[in-house]
Amino acid sequence: MLVFKGMAMGAADIVPGVSGGTIAFITGIYQELIDTLSGVHPRLLVEWRNNGFLAFWQALNGNFLICLFSGILLSVFSLAKLISYLLVAHPQLVWSFFFGLIIASVWHVGRQVQRWSPMVIVTFLLGAAIAYMITTVTPGAVEPTTLNVFLAGMVAISAMILPGISGSFILLLLGLYQAILSAVKSLDFVTIGVFGAGCVCGLLAMSHLLSWAFRRFPELVLSLLCGFMVGALNKVWPWKHTVSFRTNSHGEQVPLEQINVMPEQYHVLTGMSPETGEAVMLAILAICLVLALEWLGKNMSKSVR
Repeated sequence: MLVFKGMAMGAADIVPGVSGGTIAFITGIYQELIDTLSGVHPRLLVEWRNNGFLAFWQALNGNFLICLFSGILLSVFSLAKLISYLLVAHPQLVWSFFFGLIIASVWHVGRQVQRWSPMVIVTFLLGAAIAYMITTVTPGAVEPTTLNVFLAGMVAISAMILPGISGSFILLLLGLYQAILSAVKSLDFVTIGVFGAGCVCGLLAMSHLLSWAFRRFPELVLSLLCGFMVGALNKVWPWKHTVSFRTNSHGEQVPLEQINVMPEQYHVLTGMSPETGEAVMLAILAICLVLALEWLGKNMSKSVR
């Protein structure tokens, strides 16, 4: 089950605009993921030396990490082409499904906030405003130097574990999305290694920060993450009109700047069917899926007790 959850996270991380952190929240493993990552500390080596590998592995929560990240990597390498194809062939349907997932996630996370005080509401609005502004920024171009690639890895992976903020979209905004994909395609291990090192540093730093914040200010953190997801809805709106294009690593023209339009406008501007009925059905299916996962999670918790 953890491998499948990891695969869902990996599939989401491939799409610029959808966060693997959102999927982690939906599937009920977000808190354990943050706590496990924040527990990665040099003192674990002391635990290994004093009590053996088994004690170290249990303290690390190694089974959880291995299963989850195996699923993420498996998804990235196996589903990348499929999702890329679907985004080109049926973009409205794919974005509608993710739109429904995020709407249901907002409801799911919002229910966990015990009291919507004025401070909590302000934090929610701040999170929504930040995520919305990120989705409206015009992508730039950063030189892929060693330092920039390392910093991009830190920022992108930090965004990936924040529900509502997409790490791949952050790379797109920085203008390094194509450079990183090209490095992977050409097996440029130097660039991949520098980017990976940045990811590890960013992941550990952000997980420690989130774990500390969850312990000290749980209501504010939940409302902030909920706001992030609401703001991200601007990015995953199914019907978009492309204003400008960019050239990807294959030399193909792909959308760069897009504006959201209504289904009727989409049909007029593009001459293509908005597939409104199918899109609405997939959004409803996504909402039902989240509700089913929540129900399943509650029942599994009861059976464990």
